[in-house]
Amino acid sequence: MTISIKTIPCLSDNYAYLIHNERIDETALVDAPEANPIIAEIDSSGWNLDYILLTHHHFDHVDGVEKLRQRYGSKVIGNKNDRKRLPNLDVEVTEESKMVICDQEVSVLDVPGHTLGHIAFVFPGAAFTADSLMALGCGRVFEGTFSMMWNSLQKIAALPRDTMIYSGHEYTLSNGAFALTLEKGNPELIARVTRDKEQRNKGLPTVPSKLDLELRTNPFMRAGLPEMKAIIGSPDMSDEECFAEIRKRQDQF
Repeated sequence: MTISIKTIPCLSDNYAYLIHNERIDETALVDAPEANPIIAEIDSSGWNLDYILLTHHHFDHVDGVEKLRQRYGSKVIGNKNDRKRLPNLDVEVTEESKMVICDQEVSVLDVPGHTLGHIAFVFPGAAFTADSLMALGCGRVFEGTFSMMWNSLQKIAALPRDTMIYSGHEYTLSNGAFALTLEKGNPELIARVTRDKEQRNKGLPTVPSKLDLELRTNPFMRAGLPEMKAIIGSPDMSDEECFAEIRKRQDQF
């Protein structure tokens, strides 16, 4: 990968991501929860901010956009179908869109569920999934349906297994605690939760995570497996039914 990616903690538990290509001196940001920590990172690096990529309209992902746009003259990119709820967009994208950002081919995935207009940005080897697929979890289903969210996760699951997943929040320890209530005998899950606790004790983020690891330890990505269906209710339940039951249980966790 010819780009560098910096993780920027924002607000209480959000992450923004700065993507930089040193060769062409181009920088992009995925989501803007608040401006000040992002400005501090950009200015200390001596960069400009060329693009701001927005995954969805929630305030904790867009609140810093206008201040950043005014300071750097950044172009703001977001979902054409959700433009009325996003800050003013310079570039409107759909799932058919292809872009070149930081000299990388970037595609867009529609991943509704958390919100109806949620999208993910896929770079070579990296997917910025925000509040759709998350480390050891997935976003709450606020606007869409369980079926929408399950189908969104399946789109992400179809990416190369070595894709790094950059999600929108530091929820991994609470997600891991819930996952262990379902699969307390999964050795890979136990090992992962232990590593994640060590990371957080050092003040380090637990993201990104590799897609392959999510497929092996994230209960929402395992909802289609017979062993998970047996844990949740019945081997005869559909994948979507299993996913929905897991999501409902975590909502009450």
